[in-house]
Amino acid sequence: MKISIVIPAFNEESSLPFLKGRLTTTLAGLPMEREIIVVNDGSTDRTGEIVKDWIEQDASVILIELSRNFGHQQAITAGLHESTGDCVVILDADLQDPPEEIHAMVQKWNEGCKVVFAERTGRMEPIHRRLLFAAFYKFFLLLSDLPVIIQSGVFSLMDRAVVNHLLNMKERNRFIPGMQGWLGFKTATIYYQRQDRLTGRPKQSLKRLTAYALDAVFSFSYKPLRLSFLAGIMTTAFFFAYGTVLVVMRLLNINVVRGFTTPTVAIFFIGGLMLISNGITGEYVARIYDEVKNRPLFILSRKVYRNREGKLIEQEPPAL
Repeated sequence: MKISIVIPAFNEESSLPFLKGRLTTTLAGLPMEREIIVVNDGSTDRTGEIVKDWIEQDASVILIELSRNFGHQQAITAGLHESTGDCVVILDADLQDPPEEIHAMVQKWNEGCKVVFAERTGRMEPIHRRLLFAAFYKFFLLLSDLPVIIQSGVFSLMDRAVVNHLLNMKERNRFIPGMQGWLGFKTATIYYQRQDRLTGRPKQSLKRLTAYALDAVFSFSYKPLRLSFLAGIMTTAFFFAYGTVLVVMRLLNINVVRGFTTPTVAIFFIGGLMLISNGITGEYVARIYDEVKNRPLFILSRKVYRNREGKLIEQEPPAL
């Protein structure tokens, strides 16, 4: 049996030496053939050079370099494309997700589970990030149409069959935990305490996290559209009733305060509701536009590995 470890990395030169030691120790305790696929997602530091040094020492390491920074989910997808293991573990390079939990994941997989999620019981992170993540999870749980484990990120194990099905899903705006939930299959969950970064600063900015959250919601739920439609119906019904009351009051010669308050409030309220509805629709249309363009999810610039004879190979994709 063979296990593949897919590690997306963006400017992680300070974390990689610590990761290598812990990951090597963890995998040494597994009676399985292994491959470690590090995807260099357009790093501007020495991430690629450090992984290349790993390859000199360990033939099971493979370096995949992308032509630029395509994003976390796309980097993971690139690694999944290159993986050949009977099961595949997705692991971030910052050591917030402990590699030692891979043993528990493999045990669940050996028991017949096709997807093993790692659910966080807590976070050792700054309070503002914990609050933002908590707000997102509650928001996503409210809107999600799928049974997704809320406190689970990309740290997970998938059977080869699940990986193959996931790679057949070609959408550009990817939310891998949601895709895993959509596929179904028998799942299991392990629990762990998420740590703060050992070194460096988080690479996921507020802008990136916001885009990730929007992909999670709009790729796996129609509820925003339905809620905006429902809000439009309720608003229309309310102002129709309100207008009927005003007409009756006028016919009965009941004093009605003249002025601009009522039409002004109505115009601003309905205008705001229309803008919100158009914004929600626009998020869906933008994602349709991305799909119609049919651009590649990522562009491979180089693959570095050692062949069976132990020779270091630096392979560039053929020109189109």
